Amino acid sequence: MKIALDPTPFHHSHGLLEFPRLAADLGYKYLQLTPHADFIPFFNHPKADDELVGQLKKACKDADVEIASVLPVLRWSGPDEDAREAAVRYWKRAIQITVDLGVQTMNTEFSGRPEKAEESERAFYRSMEELLPIIEREGLDVLIDPHPDDFVEDGLAALRVIRGVNSPNIGMVYVASHTFHMGNKPLDIMRAAGDKLRLVHVSDTMDHHASHGLRYITNPPGNAVRVHQHLKIGDGDVNWDEFFGGLNEIGFLDKDNTVMVSSVFAEDDNANEVSRYQLETMGKYIAKVQ
Repeated sequence: MKIALDPTPFHHSHGLLEFPRLAADLGYKYLQLTPHADFIPFFNHPKADDELVGQLKKACKDADVEIASVLPVLRWSGPDEDAREAAVRYWKRAIQITVDLGVQTMNTEFSGRPEKAEESERAFYRSMEELLPIIEREGLDVLIDPHPDDFVEDGLAALRVIRGVNSPNIGMVYVASHTFHMGNKPLDIMRAAGDKLRLVHVSDTMDHHASHGLRYITNPPGNAVRVHQHLKIGDGDVNWDEFFGGLNEIGFLDKDNTVMVSSVFAEDDNANEVSRYQLETMGKYIAKVQ
């Protein structure tokens, strides 16, 4: 298993080419690349050309840090056909960048719209018909997170959609901060996913269903909003013994092709200390359950 840093908290204080050295200085051997204005921005065409990709590859080598995963977020399940077709084109470039970096794993979100779930699912499979041959040809793992406000949010339902692609190259991401949107059934989801679960994000969150649904109040009542956080381990309601114990049960912690990512976004002003804390605390939980 690779333990990686998500550098999102540092996007406004460091340049793209500084991320590998930053990860090394914080004690990480691996890095996850998330949407960034100079790399693969949210919802738009990748902005990294071959020269920048080469520079990033050199920066990783100089820092002795590897890229564990590349995370694009594109509208490949969008019910708007023009946007979906554009996302497929962007995906093709993102795949090429990932291959050129020598990275085997990509992770992403389902996207789409929950109020148009049926249309979005059709769009997702339509995109997969075009992208899957490329993904399989390149030998990539593409792992998908049922993100809050995607067309599929429940963990077990998301796994069914993934199985429907019918490819060993397509798997699942479990984001701990999304636990309470995925049905709050981590063990059921992990056991059902088995080898398809190959990447997890480690950050805490509050249970928004707590206090009879009144932990968070929006006005007017009934707003179609999703609330979650990316807090450091221990600052929320995620059951970490259950989370790490479940990963150990399905063999996730002992595999060569799995990735565990620290993805705390709530404390940018303290990001260095939090990143070190996350690495140390993940190590303690792993040692505890093995």
